[in-house]
Amino acid sequence: MPFHSEVYRTSLALLTDLYELTMAAAYFKSGLADRESIFHLTFRSNPFQGGFAVCAGLGPALDCLSDLRFDESDLAFLAQQRGADGKPLFDPAFLDRLRSFELSLDIDAIPEGTLVFPHEPLVRVQGRILEAQLIETALLNFINFQTLIATKAARVCLAARGEPVIEFGLRRAQGIDGGLSASRAAYLGGCAGTSNVLAGKLLGIPVGGTHAHSWVMLFEDELEAFRAYAKALPNNCTFLVDTYDSLEGVRHAIEAGRELRANGHELLGIRLDSGDLAYLSIQARRLLDEAGFEKTRILASNDLDETTIDSLKEQGATISTWGVGTRLVTGYDQPALGGIYKLSAVKGADGIFQHKVKLSEQAAKISTPGKLQVRRFNPAAEYAGDMIFDELLPMTGSTLFIDPEDITHRKAIPEGTPYQDLLVPVMRGGKRVGPAPTLLESRARAQEQLGHVHSGIKRFLNPHRYPAGLEKGLHDLKTRLVLEARRLPV
Repeated sequence: MPFHSEVYRTSLALLTDLYELTMAAAYFKSGLADRESIFHLTFRSNPFQGGFAVCAGLGPALDCLSDLRFDESDLAFLAQQRGADGKPLFDPAFLDRLRSFELSLDIDAIPEGTLVFPHEPLVRVQGRILEAQLIETALLNFINFQTLIATKAARVCLAARGEPVIEFGLRRAQGIDGGLSASRAAYLGGCAGTSNVLAGKLLGIPVGGTHAHSWVMLFEDELEAFRAYAKALPNNCTFLVDTYDSLEGVRHAIEAGRELRANGHELLGIRLDSGDLAYLSIQARRLLDEAGFEKTRILASNDLDETTIDSLKEQGATISTWGVGTRLVTGYDQPALGGIYKLSAVKGADGIFQHKVKLSEQAAKISTPGKLQVRRFNPAAEYAGDMIFDELLPMTGSTLFIDPEDITHRKAIPEGTPYQDLLVPVMRGGKRVGPAPTLLESRARAQEQLGHVHSGIKRFLNPHRYPAGLEKGLHDLKTRLVLEARRLPV
């Protein structure tokens, strides 16, 4: 059962901004509610000044949309809303329309775990404009946050260079849902497990943890604390060694480890949570190895992120497991992805779609018109680039694509190069299409995708720019529409 159904016991139809409902009411009163439209969910720049993003959040979003209904308590709340004149904001006829609301949209999306890049549509929504408008905020809420955290997790795991990363962030996450969503996205992005037991239960993520300083402080001395813990949980002994003196704590852990071994168990690890982690891990490794505990792992925590882990690796730290909390689950150095949801086409009375474009003084904020698809070219082990094209336009046969923010950045792909179109059907007529990928499958997809991009795209400082842009015919159409809207010569 989807975890949102387990956590939330009430309708989520009002998980939206008020303006979605006021626009829906206006569409209804204007006779436009059933006008067929196309929207796209995109983002404008890679998070964390990086070279990629990992698409995430689609699964929970579709779970939410699959049973989206307005119950009587929702309708009663909306009936209580008042306009500036004190009269009801919503007409009874509109509320009756919501009472019978049932999603009938066609939705195509890029599968979770796929690497994505600026201006590419992650989700395409087609159908009645009233419905398409009402789901905007929910889609953005699910996909913005989880894509942000999955991307952060992927970066942290890249820094760890194959060593396991455990997500430790529940206590610092933004609420219950923030904690669950972050655990899900972090696992999808590459983390090996979580400390979040509820996420483990609902999502099947491996759970792990050690003990806190309070356990050690409860006893008269550290060695006594370790011995008591080993007696209570002999098959789960990773000792936190920095309560008083880290290296002395390692020596105490070794002594308790010898007693564990004598009773048929092993010291699984020690955890460092403060101080000079590079120096302490090197010294701890020496002490452990000299005492015959070569297989005992050294786990480190303490406000870690990808840049800190990368630095520790460069300093020769002998840490073999990484506990990453606050800076992972909060997207520490970038609080939001900045995903957007824009109208790109509307069907006219003649049954033909009319292209729509939103203007801005900033090139990055000009929307792309049409019914968009993303074609990823993969000639060999490494992806060659992504071309965004419009399914409403006849294909020119050209594989030249142009960066929407800089027309001097363009790439031509040789004819006959293998490709894959990334947006796939996930809903038709408001119903799910096919079985949803498991979280484990989406996690594996992210790892596989990271193996197909140039290492320069994955670096943290000044990453290489992955080639992605608009197919030439779409670029030319967009340019013409912008010039016409600004009443400039075409």
